[in-house]
Amino acid sequence: MIGTGIFGTTGFMAADLGSPWWILGLWALGGVYALFGAFSYAELGAAIPRSGGEYVYLREAYGPIWGFLSGWTSLAIGFSAAIASAAHLFAGHARELLTPVLGEGSIFLSQIPLALAMLWALTAVHIIGLGAGGLLQRILTVLKVGAILALLGAGFASSNGDWAHLTAPDASPSFGIGTLLVSFMFVTFSFSGWNAASYIADEIDEPQRNLPRAMLLGTTTVAALYVALNVVYLYALPLSGLASDPIDLVGQKSAVTLLGSGAGQWFTALLTISIMGAASAMIWAGPRVYHAMATDGVLPAFFADKSKAGVPARSIVLQSLWTSVLVISGTFETLVLYASFVLIIFAALAVLSVFVLRAKRPELERPYRTWGYPVVPALYLALSAAICWAALTLQPTESFLGLLTVAAGVPVYLWMRRRNTR
Repeated sequence: MIGTGIFGTTGFMAADLGSPWWILGLWALGGVYALFGAFSYAELGAAIPRSGGEYVYLREAYGPIWGFLSGWTSLAIGFSAAIASAAHLFAGHARELLTPVLGEGSIFLSQIPLALAMLWALTAVHIIGLGAGGLLQRILTVLKVGAILALLGAGFASSNGDWAHLTAPDASPSFGIGTLLVSFMFVTFSFSGWNAASYIADEIDEPQRNLPRAMLLGTTTVAALYVALNVVYLYALPLSGLASDPIDLVGQKSAVTLLGSGAGQWFTALLTISIMGAASAMIWAGPRVYHAMATDGVLPAFFADKSKAGVPARSIVLQSLWTSVLVISGTFETLVLYASFVLIIFAALAVLSVFVLRAKRPELERPYRTWGYPVVPALYLALSAAICWAALTLQPTESFLGLLTVAAGVPVYLWMRRRNTR
């Protein structure tokens, strides 16, 4: 969960909302929203402990085509666009880090080559095997959580910020509910990953017990860190500073302001590693979905094989190839909006499947049941519908591109079904 949106999205929210308390309120609401979704996913994962996440849940609830479209969306948007946005954010931080060493205009500081270099370096490690990939993920996770804790500690200890930033008058004119909900999309994107454990259920010990625990404890912890980190951002910089260029390097700008350029460079290095950790987690989890789809015959059998190291290497390469296309063709902001809209739709369909499967499959053993059912999942669905309405109204280009990408999966599914019938 940690490592992409939290370091880059608050600047866009500052520009759109112009209010520190709206920013903090949306981040707190994002934690509640993700936790409500995690309650439902915990029931689904404990009842159907198989790798694949929404692909498995939607197939069981609505039929094979919906499961396929979910997996197709994971490849085309969900994981790939999120990894691509992380790669862009990594490149931005890496450029800030390396410019004093290499100088302005160095050919080694180009945005897209830096982003692609990170992508394929991580891809290579995960292809080597579970041992190498798991070790890398543990190291990056410790470093990225350590980076946030260090920034929190150093930020609150520093006297270079100003608490008056939190009580400054609103810096933008009044805005409507649509603008508020579109800003909330940046928050939901930053929380994406709260359901990632469901994608690798086959590789988790005692998934009926540990999968709900991972999602619920992980989501709660990250929500607390995110709110605290945004308090540090607002302490470090006024809204105009958060919204100034480079608008997507909020973490880096805050570290430099609070700690000075020398210490700020060290924190920029830690933030760069943290972003790598988030990308690495998605490079690890996503291909398990495509492997499950190929095993079920809805993707070519070529992607059903695992390497001698026990990893779906072909699926990993497939995902990184498409991610490379998105890196080259998109920017951080457009990729976030493009991905968030469709991710919200399919997560909502998965939450809705809790209702469907309780009616359709009452015999399923459910070691964990959704807390607050039916009110909690219903609230999640209502807020998801409101966000999608705002996105279609105010961000129609990115939203319709997302829908077209999903629709492009329908002929692929029909072709695979016809091929399997033959």
